[in-house]
Amino acid sequence: MSSSTSTGGALAALRRYARPRATEEFCELCNIRIAPVHRHLLEVAARRITCACDACALRFQDVVAGRFKLIPRDPRALPGMTVPDAEWESLALPINLAFFFFSTPAQKMVALYPSPAGATESLLPLETWETLVLENPALGTLQPDVEALLVNRVAGAREYLIAPIDTCFELTGIIRMHWRGLSGGQEVWDRIGAFFMNLKETSRA
Repeated sequence: MSSSTSTGGALAALRRYARPRATEEFCELCNIRIAPVHRHLLEVAARRITCACDACALRFQDVVAGRFKLIPRDPRALPGMTVPDAEWESLALPINLAFFFFSTPAQKMVALYPSPAGATESLLPLETWETLVLENPALGTLQPDVEALLVNRVAGAREYLIAPIDTCFELTGIIRMHWRGLSGGQEVWDRIGAFFMNLKETSRA
């Protein structure tokens, strides 16, 4: 499998999550003050996450092609999903955390895994993804660019969710901020565990 390369757009998104949140946040389109919990847009070509007020966000509710896409709010659980170990190992990912989404600019499925350096892109063979979709038809409902299959297989876990792309970058930001040494340290793994627990509690079937 080809060597992985870090993606500049993904790292730009990570920096947004890595820095402390400002006491006040503003819509990046109209500059009005917004609540701490607000909608996000994806600037598709740059793979950059943009904060938006409700009014600006709704302008992109049904946009399929364009500079920005509205990122969905809620994760969706996939309790019946299974991925055989051999199938997962064929992806040759160095960590058992990854997310997969269809990139319209690249016109292909993209696999990213979080690392202490940020989000790193790995080659995803098309036939591997097609097999996953055949075995798990819910994956065929992924919205391009803004939804991803998020996988956690750390320490025996088998957690699979369809997650908003900003949530996936949030996980990568957690790892980048809190990873220590070669193994990461206990704090980062505790935070990853809490992240997935919260995600499952807020997900819908």
